[in-house]
Amino acid sequence: MVTGFDIDLLTGLVRLHGKVARIVIGAHAGSSPRDTGVAMHVWTAGQSGTIGGGTLEFRATEEARRMIAAGKTSQVLKMPLGPALGQCCGGSVTLVIEVFSDVTLPQAEGLYARRVQPDAPKTLAVQRLLKGGRNLSLPVVTTLKDGWLIEPLTEQQQPLWIYGAGHVGRALIDTFADLPYAVTWIDTDGSRFPQDIRPDVTPLIAADPALAVRHAPDNADHLILTYSHALDLELCHRILSRPFRSLGLIGSKTKRARFRTKLQALGHSTAQISRINCPIGDPALGKEPKAIALGVAAELLRSVATCPARKEAVE
Repeated sequence: MVTGFDIDLLTGLVRLHGKVARIVIGAHAGSSPRDTGVAMHVWTAGQSGTIGGGTLEFRATEEARRMIAAGKTSQVLKMPLGPALGQCCGGSVTLVIEVFSDVTLPQAEGLYARRVQPDAPKTLAVQRLLKGGRNLSLPVVTTLKDGWLIEPLTEQQQPLWIYGAGHVGRALIDTFADLPYAVTWIDTDGSRFPQDIRPDVTPLIAADPALAVRHAPDNADHLILTYSHALDLELCHRILSRPFRSLGLIGSKTKRARFRTKLQALGHSTAQISRINCPIGDPALGKEPKAIALGVAAELLRSVATCPARKEAVE
């Protein structure tokens, strides 16, 4: 789950679709289908992300498109859940809907604070929140206060490089939607990619994907699932020859054993080769592409959540 104001994502959507409405859960009372700070984006002919689905999301999406058509820029909606919306949460959700264009994209660092209700005064409580957030004496969390919305900017996401645009590659792309990853998707042929690739995924067409490895960040996670065992081996060789965070390889125990022998012949140590996770996924979930993708996503999310740097930041 990604929370915080993602300026890069919004900018990409505005460039593609013109005016884009951003719907964020500013606050909630009682149970809610999603947490405060979760957002989605809506434009005239489409949408991305989710604030929990159901009638709540349907009505919010309708209202966002009405605002785009009417030229309205912001609105705060408090929506009770329960029987009135056909949802069982039983609480209430306060939504903030804002419409952005190429001339109203925000410029902000650290946090993004703005009035979301006309003529809302900058109260003492708001001033304290802004001061505390900017000097780091207070944690920056999504806060709707006295007609102002204060949000942290989305932290840099974990880089994930996926090699192969086949069935498992596509399942991985779908599964990692709205998760805290910056995905680079590599294949040898542009026709292997779907026509509509999400704006948060960077496609990379490379005649030799192994040559692209040198451009990956040192802390990237790599997932190899191409159509060629020879290419898979070369990718493993290149990745093991440089810094990386994790490396997953689709295949079997037999493939892992063969690759171990070949990688040792290429000069890699047993300790380095043991960092390759093969086969990827959770066998208990099955071998279908979606099942593999779910297992991979769960494992990577656990590894990021238990990373000492991330735990330290949360604490």
